[in-house]
Order: sequence, then structure tokens, then C-alpha cells
Amino acid sequence: MPAAPDLAAAGAALAVARGAVDAAVPHLAGLGDLDQDQVVAYDVAHAAAGVATAQAALEYGAKGEVEAGLACAFVADVVWDVAVKTLGREESWGGPPGGLEAALAFVRTFRDPAYLAALAAQEGSRHLDSDFELVQETFRRFADERIRPVAEHIHRTNADIPEDIIAGLAEMGGFGLSVPEEYGGFASGGERDYLGMVVATEELSRGSLGVGGSLITRPEILTRALVKGGTEEQKRQWLPKIASAEVMVAVAVTEPDFGSDVAGIKVTATPADGGWVINGVKTWCTFAGRADVFMLLARTDPDRSKAHRGLSLFIVPKPRAEGHGFAFDQAALGGPGSGRLEGRAIDTIGYRGMHSYEVAFDNWWVGADNLIGGEGGQGKGFYYQMEGFENGRLQTAARAIGVMQAAYEAARDYAANRVVFGQPISEYQLTQAKLARMAALIQCSRQFMYEVARLMAKGEGTLEASMIKAYVCRAAEWVTREAMQIHGGMGYAEEFAVSRYFVDARVLSIFEGADETLALKVVARRLVDRSRER
Repeated sequence: MPAAPDLAAAGAALAVARGAVDAAVPHLAGLGDLDQDQVVAYDVAHAAAGVATAQAALEYGAKGEVEAGLACAFVADVVWDVAVKTLGREESWGGPPGGLEAALAFVRTFRDPAYLAALAAQEGSRHLDSDFELVQETFRRFADERIRPVAEHIHRTNADIPEDIIAGLAEMGGFGLSVPEEYGGFASGGERDYLGMVVATEELSRGSLGVGGSLITRPEILTRALVKGGTEEQKRQWLPKIASAEVMVAVAVTEPDFGSDVAGIKVTATPADGGWVINGVKTWCTFAGRADVFMLLARTDPDRSKAHRGLSLFIVPKPRAEGHGFAFDQAALGGPGSGRLEGRAIDTIGYRGMHSYEVAFDNWWVGADNLIGGEGGQGKGFYYQMEGFENGRLQTAARAIGVMQAAYEAARDYAANRVVFGQPISEYQLTQAKLARMAALIQCSRQFMYEVARLMAKGEGTLEASMIKAYVCRAAEWVTREAMQIHGGMGYAEEFAVSRYFVDARVLSIFEGADETLALKVVARRLVDRSRER
């Protein structure tokens, strides 16, 4: 018989894993430069993210028997992963060989195939209150009825998102979830705003990452930047239009030579004729064709030694465009400027519908009142955009969980109906163990996501937001791969949505902070900083 869940043993095993991470951080702190041992720093960052997620799993496990069963399975996986990372590298991790032996009995018990197989049909309750259950049901219904019927067509033909999807989501208030009430949105301040956002994002992403899950992300990023640094006039001008979807948003931060290292960007904004003239090239501008405005980060101080302190953030209006490319002349549009704006879509293996563009600005003029924060916003653009991006990482975690949930459901349903060697593959132990690990990973990650949302509502949780983003985006690749594998040969066929989930999941570890940069420059660095403060 499989063992009964044991949360006390799970807590003790997790403490051993946490001790291994804590012992490694002083080693990193002693390096002076984390790049001297990037491999260990990267692994420590991901191990710390796993441990933090497992702590949330323990709290979830206290809510019921099924919850405890999933929590024990998840904690065992996390401890096993830390043990694998440290094996043979104990000196670099600051611990003795065999330092995790005290946790191995727990791992042996709760990674046992029989234990996992017994969990195969269990997903556990999300433990949302009635208001958020209504949010979940509302956005799930929209995703099922409006997004899923068109998702495969959009993916296969690389088509544009239909306007009725945008209009329908606007009617539901999807673009105003983070816009304060006084500016026409639904945000009242507090944790319910953050929780509502992640619950809605997960359900839209379950329908389709490209068609639904990411539509509200770019408006969310600009909203956060405006709330943080915008003038009162800017807030009143733009936030109501964002909330109603009158204005759709693209984000222009990344450049061909500068991705996560935004401090080195080259696109310039130079004062001219009561405004600014923008020159340079941005890339990976998702939704740039259909969008009405860019949130653009540009260098306003020619002294490049100032790095991120020389950057400012702009709202740059543009005409809407359909298809995979556009070119606009300001003079022909009758505007005050005489610049040119060109964009070409970058073909991608997944994440289709919004299209990601390379955009060239050639003397494109924008008014002085479109500098976020006005004159006082000069040099503060990096900080304003980070306000949006840090919340964007939490939202990306929600997107990853939505994709994982869709893949899990597809694999579970296919396994129940696919008969091999005389019985459904759902009755085979290997399939059951895979499904159980998927369910535990998804539910426990979801619970940590909820916790991070509560922290961010308090003005905290920036490290934890990076952790959950790093952890679940890698996890999504494993879940979607195994979901494909359960489908066998049909998992490789485009007629089954699971192949789309797999290629969509691959982008999650790249955008909103590439995995390596997030682990090395954010998570590992902040862990070191925390250790030095103690």
C-alpha cells in the first residue's frame, strides 16, 4: 500500500534542501562576481525557486488529505532535484558530501511509483473564495467559447487575433484589471487586484497563450508604469483608454544587440520641435502591428556611461496595421512629424496570433507630453518599466500555469480513451506517475503564484516573482513535453492541440526576462544581497 501523506516529514526534508541552498549562497557571495561560477549560481537560483515553491506547497497541504498527498509528491521532487544539483559539486555548494542524506528516506517514500500512481486522478482544490471562483469561471467560459474554437486556426495559419476576441475581453473588463477605479478600471488597491489578474490570465492562457493569455499582459505593463510614474494628466488621458481597449499596447524595449541587458540600449530620443525624435531599431515587439501605442524605452541622455540612468519611457502613438508588416510616414498621415516607422513580423514556431515584430524608427516624432512622468521622468524610464515588468513576471507565471493546465487536461483525457495492449493507457503505472507529477507541479506552483500575488500587493515579493517565473516556465516545458508523449504519435500531429501547447511553452523561459539572466542577474544576486544584509 502507498504511504500516507506526512507533512511533518515533508517539512523536515524541505528544511534539509533549504539548508543546502543557504550553504551555497555564502560561496556565491565570496566570489565577488557571480559570473566566476555561473553554473553553480544558475543552479542555486533554480533550487531556491523550487524550495520557495515547495514551502507554499506545505501550506497548501495542510488544507486537506488530497492537498497533503500532492504536497508530499511535490516536495519530494524538489528535494530530489536539489540533491541532483549538488551531487559531485558539494564543495561549490558549501556542504559536505552526502549532505542531503537525511532527506533521502522521505524522497524514497514519496517519489515511489506506487505512491504517485495512487495520486493520478487527483488535482486538488484551488481554495479560491467565491469571488475568485466566479472570476475563474467567467474567464474559463470565455476561453472555452470564444478563444479555443479559433486557437488552432490562428496557430496553423499564423493569422491575426480576431477583433471580436479583443472586444469580448474588453466587455468583460479584462484590460482594466489593474487600472485603478478612478481611471475607469477595476483595481481598488490590495491583493484582490493581483489575485484577480493571475486567475484571469491563467484561464485565458489555458484557452491559448497567443490568442488569449498574452492579450492583457502588455496593457498591464504600461498600466503599472503609468501608475508608478505618470503625471496625473497622463493617467487621465491613457488609463481609461487602456481599460476599455480603445488603446491596445505593444512594448518596445528589447533591441537586436540588447535583450535583458536594457542598460545598454541604443535607440535614442532627442529633443526637437516641442517633442522628441526617436531613432533606432527595437525587436521582439509583440502585437506591434495591431497596437495603437508603443511603450518605448529610449536613451535620452547621450552620455552612455550613465547606463540605465540615461533612459526614459515614452508612450508612442501609431496607426493600427493588419498582417505581418507595416510602414508609415508621419507626413503622409498629416501629423506634426516627418519620420518613418517600419515593422516586419518575425516568424516563430509558436506563440502566434499577436506576432512579434522588428520595428525601425527613423526620425519618428512624439510629443513632449508623451514622456512618462514629464520632465521629471527623464532618466527614470528604466525604473518605471521595471515596475511593469516585475508584475509581468508574475503574470507570465500565470500564463505558464494556464498552458500546463491545458496540456495536463489533454493528456489526462487522451490517456483515458486511448487503448494500448488491451487497456487504456491511463491504467499503466508510468502514465499514472506522469499525470500525478504534472498535477502536483501545477497545483503547488499555482499556490505559490497566489502567495506571490499577495506579497506584491503589499509592495513586496519582487524576488519571489522572479523565482516563480523562472520555476514554472521551465516546468511548463516538461509538462507539455510529457503531455505530447502520452499522446504518442498523435502528439506530433497538428490536429491535436497538445503540439501547440508544447511550442507555445518554449517561449516562456525566453520572454519577460530570459531564464539565464533572470537566474543569474536577479535571483542569485538578490539571494547574495540578502545574505550580506543579515
